[in-house]
Amino acid sequence: MAFPSHIFKAYDIRGLADTEISTEFAYRLGRAFVVFLRRRALLKDGQAVVVGRDMRQTSPFFAKAIIQGIEAEGVDVVDVGLVSTPLFNFACAHYSEHAGGIMVTASHNPAQYNGFKLTLGNGLPVGGQSGMGEMRELVERGQFLDIPHSGAVKMFDVLPEYLKKIFSIISPQTIRPLKVVIDAGNGMAKTTFPKLIESLPVNVEYLFLEPDGTFPNHEANPLKVETLAALQRRVTAVGADFGFALDGDADRIGLVDERGRVVDASFVGALVGLEVLRAHPQAHMLYDLRSSQIVPEVWREAEGTVEMSMVGHANIKKRMKENGAVFGSELSLHLYYHDMYDLESSDLSFLYILQALSRQKKTLSRLVEPFQKYWHSGEINFSAKGGHAFGGEFFDQTEIMKRVEEKYSEEAVKVFHLDGLWMQFDWGWFNVRVSNTEPMLRLNLEAPTEKAMKEKVAEVSALIK
Repeated sequence: MAFPSHIFKAYDIRGLADTEISTEFAYRLGRAFVVFLRRRALLKDGQAVVVGRDMRQTSPFFAKAIIQGIEAEGVDVVDVGLVSTPLFNFACAHYSEHAGGIMVTASHNPAQYNGFKLTLGNGLPVGGQSGMGEMRELVERGQFLDIPHSGAVKMFDVLPEYLKKIFSIISPQTIRPLKVVIDAGNGMAKTTFPKLIESLPVNVEYLFLEPDGTFPNHEANPLKVETLAALQRRVTAVGADFGFALDGDADRIGLVDERGRVVDASFVGALVGLEVLRAHPQAHMLYDLRSSQIVPEVWREAEGTVEMSMVGHANIKKRMKENGAVFGSELSLHLYYHDMYDLESSDLSFLYILQALSRQKKTLSRLVEPFQKYWHSGEINFSAKGGHAFGGEFFDQTEIMKRVEEKYSEEAVKVFHLDGLWMQFDWGWFNVRVSNTEPMLRLNLEAPTEKAMKEKVAEVSALIK
């Protein structure tokens, strides 16, 4: 049976729940994941596979089918039920008796989507460069051996151990009384945050806390500034110290200051990274190549060593394990912690922000004010046709990159091809890359002034188009 090829993404599997993904697909995926683990000697005798799910209406059905597939391969299942992605990943990485797992979620995608995140026992995802092609082949072929015995299923509550781990990194004693508004976006934040808050001296008001896969209030995607409007209004209305937003599976965050202004993603990464460096002096830090140059600047000033990384959680987590980085900041506001097995943890990010405010006794706007040194364009997307097939669209990425690089080669101070084309100049820098998740080219650019930034964006955009 063939399935749409474009649902197999660089980092996960994602598609329309009613037409592109089915319970048959989920069943085969459960079996294929076990076969994949066996082939790579990643499944030891006695180890189980974790299954979790988000609040989407189709998630219970897909989770049940995955469990049946894993059982049919003769492997036990640890069903962690409704969980955030950080909680699920922790269940995979923290316990030696777990070989990895499958999370049913489409993250921040709209209600009509669903999907699957595949995580190994070391916390690394199965992605485009680490086995997703093999998974696709196994699922499509659907030829599995008859196993004489079935696995068993047990329910497991991972939250107590997760909170214990979180508070071993940041003690509640370091937090002073603060007032916060949390926008859960009707996603999975409820699985951890209310219990987390019970141990903290903070006054929290929630927006849209109840999990609801129809997303009745707004899309659960903090990267889109328009989804933060309700949070911005409520922060100023109640005089909160800050507002905190989460995406659908609660592994990405958004931040609003006490004035109701959205805090730039690079500023959030810079701020949290400084707090991590206080706990790990002179440590190695990663930032993705789209981030503002203020990020490596402030970390170096704090005596950290820094390294630019490719975009994407699969790339960043792998690199953190390779070079021993203690923290990784991504412009999408996935924030990664070595203390948490190189995984995202929105709960830990929340505590670090509380700790920064508590320690410095300044408002959030004052804490991030020194970071406003450059003007960042934000991510700008382009569709282009040509010779490179990607997700049903076509890009002649080689021609576009060549055209842009030739135009600016004499002017450039540095040129990298780490992830697309990254060029640095006396006036700033830009990066042009092909998206790993959508059929688009993406541009990020930064300059010393707003005027210069807009002029350069127009100039580079014209070349891309």
